[in-house]
Amino acid sequence: MPKTSARLLSLLSLLQARRDWPGALLAERLDVSARTVRRDVDRLRELGYPVAAVKGPDGGYRLEAGAALPPLLFDDDQAVAVAVALRTAAVTGAGIEEASARALNTVRQVMPARLRHRVDSLRVTAVERAGPRPRIDPRVLVALSAAVRDREVLRFDYAAPGAPDAGQPPPRRAEPHHLVTWGGRWYLVAWDLERADWRTFRVDRITPRVPAGPRFTPRELPGASVAAFVAARFQGHDSQICRGEVILGLPAAAVSPYAPDALVEELGPDRCRVVLSGWSWTGLAAGLGRFDTDIEVVGPPELKAACGRLARRYADAAQSSGSSTGAISS
Repeated sequence: MPKTSARLLSLLSLLQARRDWPGALLAERLDVSARTVRRDVDRLRELGYPVAAVKGPDGGYRLEAGAALPPLLFDDDQAVAVAVALRTAAVTGAGIEEASARALNTVRQVMPARLRHRVDSLRVTAVERAGPRPRIDPRVLVALSAAVRDREVLRFDYAAPGAPDAGQPPPRRAEPHHLVTWGGRWYLVAWDLERADWRTFRVDRITPRVPAGPRFTPRELPGASVAAFVAARFQGHDSQICRGEVILGLPAAAVSPYAPDALVEELGPDRCRVVLSGWSWTGLAAGLGRFDTDIEVVGPPELKAACGRLARRYADAAQSSGSSTGAISS
């Protein structure tokens, strides 16, 4: 590669790495004069890169957003990261599967042969978790994200679970704080103005209304971070969630693939500890039966009681089934 072209790529890489660059520092990093930096910046501008001059004691440069997307420069790790992100976009539920595939093809075509070979060798198959996963309209994600960014009160219709067309309740009003994805679903973390409390709304049930409401001052979210807040809502800190601990007579490797939401700890070649959550103690106890092995309930008492109730019901079912069969045969 000619020396000038290589220097231009190095300059472009530096400009992409941080917001502002003093001219003297760029000249030092590239081992050229300040005059050469100015000429190279002019060449980048001719190629369509919007490089702006930054005023100040030292002067400098900034790569700004332009009206059109110029060619991008990726190092090896960035190229792999882009490929992984685009190939796994199919399981985000964001409704961008086709656009992601086209974007990956576009990025791949402009890559040098060395990087293209590395990306092609990266075989990633994105597998969705079992069960239906609602698809989100990308326009809804953009609208919610804009409300979060602009700190505007969101007005929206919220479909009731299982009965989206049952009546037309009044629109909800909330202060949107974070848009998050959890377990293949999208959620909006917001302060519900009517209930005066924090709520997590399913995005697939939200239909935004326009115009948006007034701006608001952000509130302090409970917990150390949004990740901690959401995890607390979905992993047992909510009163509606049941959390239990058991020991199964199976190796951890045999249990983990069938308990994606559980914590599985190996205790030996044929024993493992499992901590799992569910929406009811009975449902939690029933789910343990699918492992077809000895079960030791560590706790809590509610889980032990649920296992006892199920045992009695199954025993009664087995007896009644035998009696019924005998009556029909005779």
